[in-house]
Amino acid sequence: QVPLVESGGGLVQAGDSLRLSCGASGRTFSSSTMGWFRQAPGKEREYVVAIGSGGRTYYADSVKGRFTISRDNGVNTIYLQMNSLKPEDTALYYCVASSRPLVSYRQFISEHSYQYWGQGTQVTVSS
Repeated sequence: QVPLVESGGGLVQAGDSLRLSCGASGRTFSSSTMGWFRQAPGKEREYVVAIGSGGRTYYADSVKGRFTISRDNGVNTIYLQMNSLKPEDTALYYCVASSRPLVSYRQFISEHSYQYWGQGTQVTVSS
């Protein structure tokens, strides 16, 4: 059973908005740091944003001011509100969760800090 399941991806035009959701099952992630990575075709996977158990967030510069992450521990879900989408946001978006709380910026942005990964949801932005 995959503990993280993403939804909300799709095909939109530049300037549109999308909201991704990531539901967790099998265990509670309320004390975990959770977030999103993405991978565009032919490119390496990159960090997007993560949120700590206390609400601390770190955004990649490329999405700062356009994307907003939030979490609802009551339903074990995080959300990614994506506004003013650009063609360069086109990618497969992965939800991630750590097995323990993360503290530093370097921990937040490192793939190796996250033990749980979803299957990914595709976001395609046309120009």
